[in-house]
Amino acid sequence: MPDGHEGPRMKTLDMHTHFFPREWEDLGKRFGTPDWPWMKHLDADRAMVMVGDREFRPVQSACWNAEKRLEEMDRDGVDMQVMCSTPVLFAYGRPAAQALYCAQLFNDAGLELAARGKGRLKTLCQVPLQDTDAACRELSRAMRAGHLGVQIGNHVGERDLDDEGIVTFLQHCAAEGAAVLVHPWDMMGGERTARWMMGWTVSMPAETQLSIVALILGGGFDRLPASLRICFAHGGGSFAFLLGRLENAWQNRDLARGKSVFPPSHYLDRFYVDSAVFDPRALRLLLEVMGEDRVMLGSDYPFPLGEQRVGKLVRDMQGLGDQARAKLLAGNARRFLELA
Repeated sequence: MPDGHEGPRMKTLDMHTHFFPREWEDLGKRFGTPDWPWMKHLDADRAMVMVGDREFRPVQSACWNAEKRLEEMDRDGVDMQVMCSTPVLFAYGRPAAQALYCAQLFNDAGLELAARGKGRLKTLCQVPLQDTDAACRELSRAMRAGHLGVQIGNHVGERDLDDEGIVTFLQHCAAEGAAVLVHPWDMMGGERTARWMMGWTVSMPAETQLSIVALILGGGFDRLPASLRICFAHGGGSFAFLLGRLENAWQNRDLARGKSVFPPSHYLDRFYVDSAVFDPRALRLLLEVMGEDRVMLGSDYPFPLGEQRVGKLVRDMQGLGDQARAKLLAGNARRFLELA
C-alpha cells in the first residue's frame, strides 16, 4: 500500500496538479515582444522553464509525459488527476488577443496530454481573464471540448475577484457548470519576498487569503449564485488561521464590513479548499474551520513544493474517521467536479 493507513485502499482523486507541454511555439517570435515563457530541455527527464532569458522553474518529465504521470500515480495510489496549466502561462498582462491565443494553445495541449492518460487524467482550462467577453467565450469552447472547469489567477493586475468583470465571468462559470480553481500568482511583496522563495512560502498564502476576503467583503459571494463551485488552492492560504481576526474586525468596525451582507463565517459553505497544507495540525484546523465536506485532496504535483507522496497527509492523519478520509481523498472532489 502507498501509505500507513490500515484497511482497504480508498479511491483517490488529486484535484490540483499541473502540466507543461513538452514544447510549444516561440511566442516571442509570433507576437514580436520579449519575455515569453519557453521550455529549455536539459536532458530526457529534466527541463528549465524560462521566461525570456530568466530561469523560472526546474521541472521534470512528469509535466508532459503521461506514462510517467501514471507510473507515479500508481506509486502513490492515485486513481485520477485533474491537471491545469501553470500560472506563468496565463499572459494576463498581455493584450487580450494574445492571452486568448495562449489559452487555446495550452487548453488544447492539456486535452492532448489527458487523451494519453487512459481515462485517469482530466483537465481544467485557462482563459484570458483580462477580457471578460473573451474569457467567457473560451470557457464555453473549452467546456465543449472536454475540460471540467477552469483555473484562474487570484487577481488581474489591481483587480481582485470582486471586480465586476471577474464576477460576471464567475457567473458564466456557474451557468456553464464549470468548476473553478483559484490559484495564487503574481505575488505581493516585491523585493522583500524575493529571497529564499518567500514569494511562494509567504506571499502565496497571503494572496489566496486576500482573494477569499475580497470575494466576501467586496460582496462577490452575495452577487454570485450558490450553484457556483469554486475552490481556493493551498488550503485557502492563510484564511482559515486568520478567520477569527477577520470576523472580529467585521463585528467591531463598520469600515471592516465592506459590502458584505453577512459576517465572513457565513460564507464558509460557498467555497472549497484543497489539502495542500503539508502538516497534520494545519489540516486539522482547516477541517475544523471549513468542515469535512469542503476540503479536497490537492497536491500541487509534480512540483518540488507540492506533496511528495500524494495523499499521504490525508491517509496518515490520526483521528480522522474513514468516512471523512474517503471524502477528502475523492468523494468531495467528485462532487465538486460533478463526476459520476
